[in-house]
Amino acid sequence: MMLTQSDRLTDTILFGKSLRLSDLPENTIPRTSLADTLRKRRQRLAKLVNFPVMLWSGCRPSRNYPDNRFPFRASSHFLYFAGLPLENAAVRLEAGRLELFMDEPSQDDALWYGEKPTRDEVGQLIGANVAYPMSDLWTRAYGCATIPVQDVIVQQQQSNLFNRWLFSAKHLSWIDWELAYAIVKLRLCHDEGAIAEIRKAIATTIEAHKAGMSASPGAKTEAEIRAAMERVIMANNMTTAYPSIVTVQGEVLHNEHYSNSVHHGELLLSDVGAETPMGWASDVTRTWPISGWFSPTQRQIYEVVLAAHDAAIAKIRPGVEYQDIHMTAATVLTEGLVNLGILKGDVEELVETDAHAMFFPHGIGHILGLDVHDMEDLGDLAGYEMGRVRSDRFGLKYLRLDRPLKAGMIVTIEPGFYQVPAILNYPDRRAKYQDVVNWERLEQFSDVRGIRIEDDVLVTDSGCEVLTAALPTDPSTIERMVRGW
Repeated sequence: MMLTQSDRLTDTILFGKSLRLSDLPENTIPRTSLADTLRKRRQRLAKLVNFPVMLWSGCRPSRNYPDNRFPFRASSHFLYFAGLPLENAAVRLEAGRLELFMDEPSQDDALWYGEKPTRDEVGQLIGANVAYPMSDLWTRAYGCATIPVQDVIVQQQQSNLFNRWLFSAKHLSWIDWELAYAIVKLRLCHDEGAIAEIRKAIATTIEAHKAGMSASPGAKTEAEIRAAMERVIMANNMTTAYPSIVTVQGEVLHNEHYSNSVHHGELLLSDVGAETPMGWASDVTRTWPISGWFSPTQRQIYEVVLAAHDAAIAKIRPGVEYQDIHMTAATVLTEGLVNLGILKGDVEELVETDAHAMFFPHGIGHILGLDVHDMEDLGDLAGYEMGRVRSDRFGLKYLRLDRPLKAGMIVTIEPGFYQVPAILNYPDRRAKYQDVVNWERLEQFSDVRGIRIEDDVLVTDSGCEVLTAALPTDPSTIERMVRGW
């Protein structure tokens, strides 16, 4: 395939050949150019708001001294409309038009960081109607709605740029809230360009998990397995979409430490996802035995979690309430634990009283897009249908998504089983569920600290597509993959 000037500019901005649209697999190539995709997004925005919008990409903070800067990640809201991870750039959107604000690369930039595209070249690539230097931004910022970036220090710089005080994205006021509500409407359901990017992140993530499985039998520490996985992500010119969770302490839901030794007989929980240079995320979890063989008790619990996972996915289609999907998983999980003798009583009553949350305390998943928990910088505005609030129930208060599904949404499905000491030994909960948990039977499953199975699922017009289906969940297949058979 011949490369266009736009392809080459995109390569330069994104620092890697692998990000060319021309290099995407044939079935994932967007049918429109980047500029066309962005034009359609801002035209859709123009139908929802009647005021100008200005979004800033942000800039990277430094550590110890000014030139020691952290890797840059542009604001996701900026990325959605500007498409490229431009540092210290802004876009102004009004009536379907795009104004780009960025400075020309300096001679010092060329010396230290290489040649960069000019402002006009970038403007052409993203379909800007006009391009200005950053010094002109203040002349066009008055009356514009915006969304603050997340970093507090960088947020202060944004306030200075826009010449008005900006509050946290969770506490918006004036037209900023109206803008956030409109962006939620746009970003909840993905267009062709977004889905193509997420598919690319997922393809790399699948290969990373396979590498982790292969590395496990000979590994001595969690860090070795993590390194094998993230090497694949880095080799594909991507980053991790969130801090990797690679641990034998599967009961620690967001374990970001990798110093534990790994031994045959232990399970490894791996929650690792790649992010493309354009910012689109993936999120996948698999749990596998270090040795390549599940113990009988590990397999029993794994199959219970897998049954909940499969039942939840089978329910996904437009119009279905995501909370109902969560409750389906909770019910199937509870039934499995009753059959194993870990829980006692009627399944429906156990779910109604949140007994399952002793072992499955979190929600079934979340929306996925430019962030792994997409748009959660806006609090529950994206996750919860207007008028709905979080439940204070033990089994529901961590549910991140409570709205009916629509075609084009991508959600995660990630049931789990965990023996969390802080939950199981908490006096009030221990007393409440004393008679429905068979504590002696539970002790027989002491080699199961945590199991989670997570896939990324696209809601289609007629049902759903499991985007991560190429990474098996069947326990026997996983065993063979770990052993290298």
